[in-house]
Amino acid sequence: MTAQPARALMTIGDVLGLLREDFPDVTISKIRFLEAEGLVTPQRSPAGYRKFSDADVERLRFVLTAQRDHYLPLRVIRQRLEALDRGEPMPPPDARPADGRPDGRADGGNGAAAPRSAGDPRSGEGRGPRTLVAADAAAPGPQVRLTRRQLLDGAGIDEALLAQLEEYGLIGRNGTHYDGEALTVARTAAALGEFGFEARHLRAVKAAADRQVGLIEQVVAPQLRRRSPGAHEQAADTARRIADLAVRLHAALVATGLRESLDP
Repeated sequence: MTAQPARALMTIGDVLGLLREDFPDVTISKIRFLEAEGLVTPQRSPAGYRKFSDADVERLRFVLTAQRDHYLPLRVIRQRLEALDRGEPMPPPDARPADGRPDGRADGGNGAAAPRSAGDPRSGEGRGPRTLVAADAAAPGPQVRLTRRQLLDGAGIDEALLAQLEEYGLIGRNGTHYDGEALTVARTAAALGEFGFEARHLRAVKAAADRQVGLIEQVVAPQLRRRSPGAHEQAADTARRIADLAVRLHAALVATGLRESLDP
């Protein structure tokens, strides 16, 4: 039997189209993040555009399945892909690591311990106002470039929390540095930590943000395809305006839900 010829190298848009059927929430930003984390390494054209092979797409499918269906952190996924690169058989995404837990955590069972209460001595009660003030400080722009040490010091967090935020995709590097938005995420996660939230509890927030990004990308895609001068800038402006409206809507819906739950 003659093997079917492999498809020609694909653009990131082509890959998005292939993955969207099985992973409706995947976005271009998500694929770029997984590349930045070293989980997939597409080729580059002379002009610098990403070019993906069939093997790259299969790696992305493995990563997305492991995250969506089995909640594996990037650390475990990376270990399995490294084993594949060494020529070892690809394990199924739900295979458990050596410690017997699907994500290597020691939380005794389902891997989703409830947030600690504010009265728990481990929650840092009494330090909330300081951390919340830091989280509410003016957010630096994405053009800011921070080293790992600058990010840790600026957010007032330790290596353990930063590693968890990276594992669950809440923070990613831009090359070898972090941008200002990573600092905002780290500060906010630290503030939520005062109420007992851990990085793994914020996965739902990240998933919701990814869905919003996907919707916005669909809206501005026609603008990005235009060849007219300034089309990219117009699309970016449209995306920012939609994102601002989406954040306002989210805040209003949360406020409404809490009022219904808490009002006498």
